Amino acid sequence: MSDAPGHLLIVDDNKVNRLLLSRSVELLGHQASVAENGRVAMEMLSNQPFDLLLLDIEMPEMDGFQVLEAVKSDIDLRDLPVIVTSSVEGLDNVVRCIELGAEDYLPKPVNKTLLSARVSSCLEKKRLRDEQKRLLERFATTEVAQDLQESGFAIGGKRANASVLFCDIRGFTTLSENLAPEETIDLLNTFYTLMFEAVTSNGGIVSLMLGDGLMALFGVPQPLSNSAQSAVAAGHEMHNMIEILNLERRSEGKSDLKIGIGIATGEVVAGYAGTDNRATYTCIGSTVNLAARLEAETQKTGSRILIDQETFDLLEGANVLETFGRTMIKGFSDPFDIHAL
Repeated sequence: MSDAPGHLLIVDDNKVNRLLLSRSVELLGHQASVAENGRVAMEMLSNQPFDLLLLDIEMPEMDGFQVLEAVKSDIDLRDLPVIVTSSVEGLDNVVRCIELGAEDYLPKPVNKTLLSARVSSCLEKKRLRDEQKRLLERFATTEVAQDLQESGFAIGGKRANASVLFCDIRGFTTLSENLAPEETIDLLNTFYTLMFEAVTSNGGIVSLMLGDGLMALFGVPQPLSNSAQSAVAAGHEMHNMIEILNLERRSEGKSDLKIGIGIATGEVVAGYAGTDNRATYTCIGSTVNLAARLEAETQKTGSRILIDQETFDLLEGANVLETFGRTMIKGFSDPFDIHAL
């Protein structure tokens, strides 16, 4: 059981009940706040965090059933454990509370020993849920974590319009041959730190790390007003960050890093690929393949960033350095109009 104190919200329209429950909770070593009805409780829940809700059923303005429905339909609150404490009799009422998401139902007057056990159990569950959230946010992007909270986890994908960006370090294999393994990892960590910042600060997510490169998505899982504009802004920021990094590398007598970026926009199939035990958020489709091919094409053209026509059409005031009309791209049967930025 968890020994850490919790912050409990006691919701009851009866002042005596509120005082008695507050005293019992505080004697257990926890902090207690009170609300005289469901409406006040919901306002308090929206303004500050709580670890557990002790909820009466029969109340004016907003009863306990309505509070349960509101809590469990709110993405930010639905993991909050709720113990119903009520004098309302009847198995149907108990069943309804459990169906609406209550962890337990304690009849009034509340037995102090039973209250202690239930509170400890619920706080332990809350602690474990919070730890799961922290782990999820650490190993998944904020956007993917939010998508999992809103939609739940299911293997499979859905169609969406998005922009896909591929980035790669030029000549990394040759560069790494002259570095100690520790230096190689340190360089990659620096590279990823900068690239992640450029992607996330422009509303994208890094869905895949490819050794010395990465794939980033803009517009999925969360929509963006202009995914193409965001992806191109990220691409420019990536190059700016690499230029600043190169100033530091030159002062240390090290060679410059060079990157190439390919961006394509269009329909993708985005979702969770893998198994129920191990999966990742990614996307597939011709748009993804085209972005990867455009990144590879930058080696031939010497361009910093190559974009497809669909991305170009969505840009506002883009500084196009060169347009390559009707270019054949490996893996595609039809030519593309591509642009260098």
